[in-house]
Amino acid sequence: KYVVKGIPVSVISERVQYMGSDGKLITESLKEYTSKTVKQEFATLNDFLRKWNSAEQKQAVIQELEEQGVIWQALADEVGKDYGAFDLICHVVYGQPPLTRQERANNVRKRDVFTKYGEQARKVLDALLDKYADEGVAPIEDVSVLTVQPFNTMGRPIEIIKSFGGKVQYLQAIKELEQTLYADSGERGGSAGMGVGIDA
Repeated sequence: KYVVKGIPVSVISERVQYMGSDGKLITESLKEYTSKTVKQEFATLNDFLRKWNSAEQKQAVIQELEEQGVIWQALADEVGKDYGAFDLICHVVYGQPPLTRQERANNVRKRDVFTKYGEQARKVLDALLDKYADEGVAPIEDVSVLTVQPFNTMGRPIEIIKSFGGKVQYLQAIKELEQTLYADSGERGGSAGMGVGIDA
């Protein structure tokens, strides 16, 4: 409820405006602004995919785009909160059909790619897929995720990491998990470019 000078009032309409990274008011649609902003750095889908796939951490690419002016929260509000940063960019900027984080996690589970790991490591990877579906890629790239639910019920972080064979193998498993999460992008997009380097 809003009260102005003691009189109850109601909102008839609301207008939200955003400021770009340059401090100026964004006058075009959020999607047009995002497309223009991203294409300054990544002119083509292949340019974006090369950067995404070669990044040690996907969160670094997300942060870089935010610093260039991508307003992630507003974009998710407009397009859909269930899409991750990768799909928001591929869809809004390059016109590719998006997948939700849950759809991506389900696709990984269907492939059953973690059979080479022991039972404990598979449970951890499955829980990481749930974490990705709920929160996105950032938490799964941060080793401190192993200190929160449900991981803290699986053992101490050092024990969890040992179930993979050590830290190097754990980090490699995370990298493989991410590669698998984004491996089907070419199949949905109908563009040969979407698959470039995804499985590399």
